[in-house]
Amino acid sequence: MNIAELQTAIGTTADGKWGPASRAALRDKFTNKAAPAATPGQQQAFADRLGVTLRQLQAVAKVESSGAGFDAVGRPKILFERHIFHGMTNGRYSPSSFSNPEGGGYGDDSWNKLLLAAGKVPDAAFSSCSWGKFQVLGKWWHDLGYTSAFALAVSTVASEAAHYDLLCRYIERNGLRVQMTALSDDPDDCRAFAKAYNGPNYVRFDYHGKLARAMK
Repeated sequence: MNIAELQTAIGTTADGKWGPASRAALRDKFTNKAAPAATPGQQQAFADRLGVTLRQLQAVAKVESSGAGFDAVGRPKILFERHIFHGMTNGRYSPSSFSNPEGGGYGDDSWNKLLLAAGKVPDAAFSSCSWGKFQVLGKWWHDLGYTSAFALAVSTVASEAAHYDLLCRYIERNGLRVQMTALSDDPDDCRAFAKAYNGPNYVRFDYHGKLARAMK
């Protein structure tokens, strides 16, 4: 996806020039103040799809993104990973707020970083964000059955149920059902899922403990 193609997708003039109007159009495309929450019935259906209990599914939802899939203005919650953008673009835009060989910079607003990065290399920008209620990285778009990183990203705008679908795709693709079914109020039972889902630094951030507490 080039800049003009992104502009077409977000409904603004496709002139290949990324400025305030394009950034505003991207914000508008990703804002949905009326996005419906997942109903209890939908949540149960997603739990059944994964073969887990509703409590286990809700525990993961509570831990990731503090349980919320959208921010205060109606955009899907994101976390921009500047080191991923750096790697995908061979450091052409480093150092900057959105591109750096080192991870971090999480005190800066992720949407501001996305708005800037999208004007450089759109595919890398959308790939470098973790999206929605379950914080799934956009770079997994192909593995999870989306047509592009942008398609994965924009899918999270419609509803909270779309975030659950994204989680299910990730769990199914990566074979994490067994680890998820083991979740309990014992932190040791949560280690396998936390390590697989949150990475090798899960202990540092106490993800296994947070999951256990969410299961009580």
